[in-house]
Amino acid sequence: MSKRLLDEMRDVLRRRHYSIHTERSYCEWVVRYVSYHRMRSRDELLLDPESKVSGYLTYLAVKCDVAGSTQNQALNALVFLYKQVLSFPLKEAINAERASKKAKIPVVMTREEVGRVINLITGNHRLICQLLYGSGLRISECLRLRVKDVDFSMATVIVRDGKGEKDRVTTFPRLLESPVRRHLKHVEAIHQADLDQGYGEVYLPHALAKKYPNAARDWCWQYVFPSQNLSVDPRGGKTRRHHLDPSPVNKAIKDAVRQAGIGDKRISSHTFRHSFATHLLQRGTDIRTIQALLGHSDVKTTMIYTHILQQGGQGVPSPLDDLI
Repeated sequence: MSKRLLDEMRDVLRRRHYSIHTERSYCEWVVRYVSYHRMRSRDELLLDPESKVSGYLTYLAVKCDVAGSTQNQALNALVFLYKQVLSFPLKEAINAERASKKAKIPVVMTREEVGRVINLITGNHRLICQLLYGSGLRISECLRLRVKDVDFSMATVIVRDGKGEKDRVTTFPRLLESPVRRHLKHVEAIHQADLDQGYGEVYLPHALAKKYPNAARDWCWQYVFPSQNLSVDPRGGKTRRHHLDPSPVNKAIKDAVRQAGIGDKRISSHTFRHSFATHLLQRGTDIRTIQALLGHSDVKTTMIYTHILQQGGQGVPSPLDDLI
């Protein structure tokens, strides 16, 4: 496939302020789609595209057995390709075999299990996990936190550009005030060292870098959890200090879960968020409040956590218990 098409795809994605993760994902789906149909020119892309897209999505569902969310992501990438890049929007409905969506009950840890896992994690990774559980954050939201997003006086965390490009305010654990302040002093020293060496810029979203040309070096815009090393931004070529990568955090959680002896549960960084919501419900927090803290658009999404409050399946005790 022509490299020029991918370059055009990246240009459009960047103009529309899509994240680097979405950019990589969409480009990968386009490469797979073109490879599947063995297309060699742009003319082949435009020949009966609805049939080609339907065929590829059916292949993903039937042959690859992908999840429904994965198939939807592929569809979104191809719709974007045709409409925004090729200016040839799909005119007909996509009649593809749809991947089944399975209703999943979230994995939740008990309070005791949360404590055991967190106590087995050290350094910045522990602080991150404490925020995941204490504030109900997704790991990407936690790692993208800026210094100005943590308000100690109001005990709040501002999540900017979360899932669905929404901002929200959630709670900040008072227990973490001293550890986070100590951590930020260390981060500030790193930032000052970067400035002394002629660096110190951080990525700013959208057009903020142009509107506030000096803001990228300001302390308040720096990441709470910066990377250990400077790196070159693939979208602009500037050398910056980005935020931590989630991979080491996930590995630390996996190791701690194994050491804690609770490997019978499939625990990940997102499990802390599930546990946050469930434990708030157990404490008696209103479901609408939890919805706002989590940033859910629909309360139905939040209602899934009520399962943990039910004793027995659907709140019905087993008849075997009557024999005891």
